[in-house]
Amino acid sequence: MRFVIVTGLSGAGKTLAIRYMEDIGFFCVDNLPPKLIPKFAELCYQSSGKIDKVAIVVDIRGGGFFDDLFECLYNLKELLGYDYEILFLDAADDVLIKRYKESRRMHPLVREGRIIQGINMERERLKSLKEKATYVIDTSYMQPKQLKETLLNLFGDSQASNGMVISVVSFGYKNGILVDADLVFDVRFLPNPFYIDELKNHTGKDEDVKKYIFSFPETKIFLNKVEDMLDFLIPYYIKEGKSQLVIGIGCTGGRHRSVAIADAIYEILRNKGHRADVVHRDIQSGEE
Repeated sequence: MRFVIVTGLSGAGKTLAIRYMEDIGFFCVDNLPPKLIPKFAELCYQSSGKIDKVAIVVDIRGGGFFDDLFECLYNLKELLGYDYEILFLDAADDVLIKRYKESRRMHPLVREGRIIQGINMERERLKSLKEKATYVIDTSYMQPKQLKETLLNLFGDSQASNGMVISVVSFGYKNGILVDADLVFDVRFLPNPFYIDELKNHTGKDEDVKKYIFSFPETKIFLNKVEDMLDFLIPYYIKEGKSQLVIGIGCTGGRHRSVAIADAIYEILRNKGHRADVVHRDIQSGEE
């Protein structure tokens, strides 16, 4: 049975995530007090296969009960012998603040103060839990469709050859480095389409931009070397039990070079049978 504990920052998308997990067949419970987790897990594991996928949202809305979580997780694993996974949803501070302002909600930890104070307090309380997480998803620049695809790759009934999900994420250095990347490749050495008038306002998903970027021999050499490196590294990551690999592809603005290269790497991985998805964080961010 897959028993998944969904947690993370308030405003990072836990409600949306649990809805998508319900769509792919999980029995979902929102805001379950941690002390009830072991008993609930026992009931699920003894259901004779009637319940084989469970997702529980646990976060700081539980107030003082949340502090019992680590003891409950210890009891779940060490005393009862039940396996579990932790899905942690995160997002950048400025994105969380924007989401709170759009929803006109206050942060649950700060009813009368500034939102950023609540976010900082919550980050500190969740720091140890994030370090313990099986999967960490940064939803800062994800569209709902992209979050759904990522969750489907992680928790859907995939027939792929291994359990590791590889996320290829394009980004622009001027908008900040990709904080959750395991591997980062800088493609700013490639000629920049931004300085070609007829390409400037296009993106790396447009054929004319891709044709320009891949017209240079160094692009193909780079892709071949990245492919060789990933062919070497991925089996060892899988052997070590890594469940998620995030590959960042960065250029200046995140609209041209990084997008085209990220798409190419994604296609290489998919053609080799890996479970992969691609996200273009800064494709709509503006100038290169």
